[in-house]
Amino acid sequence: MVMTHRDALEVLAAQRGRHVVLTTHGSVDLWVSLSDTPLDFAYVPASMGQGPALGLGLALAQRERSVVVVCGDGHLLMNLGCLVTLAAHPADVFLVVVDNGVYEVTGGQPSPGAGRTDFAALARAAGVRRVYACDTAAEWSGVAAEALSGPGPVVVWLKVEARAGERAPTAMRPMQEQLARLRQVLGAEQRTASQAGG
Repeated sequence: MVMTHRDALEVLAAQRGRHVVLTTHGSVDLWVSLSDTPLDFAYVPASMGQGPALGLGLALAQRERSVVVVCGDGHLLMNLGCLVTLAAHPADVFLVVVDNGVYEVTGGQPSPGAGRTDFAALARAAGVRRVYACDTAAEWSGVAAEALSGPGPVVVWLKVEARAGERAPTAMRPMQEQLARLRQVLGAEQRTASQAGG
């Protein structure tokens, strides 16, 4: 059975634990319907491809916190170099690539290499050691706990069916509010950790 985008995110929601979850473009509205905590951050920049870099920066700055970055195949294609960067700067970043083969929020145009690009092989070639590939929700559900634990970086490639008629995300909180919530929860945890250590 083909995995839907929602199926993929439901498994993530069930297994995310206390990770920061950074969603981009096509995953934002679905994710907000599944989780809306201060550790959820909807990132929709003007230029695609920057989600993994933001996730890596967060993970490097907050070593006690793991970061899940959810991006589409089109988003990752805009910055394939991020795979090399993730491998070169080990941190607990879990890159979940939701591959629907199209640029969904701009009208459903096929992404370059749709159906031919092996994102798992690209991640391995870039030096990422922990890589998972899943075609069904059952496969993803079976490996999600393992994939989202342990040391990063990790790349998870999920093949999902495209959704027709999608649009740019609208359900996210205003950026200033998201930043304030995330800073507050990360700052509070950092103060607690430093108090426990000193």
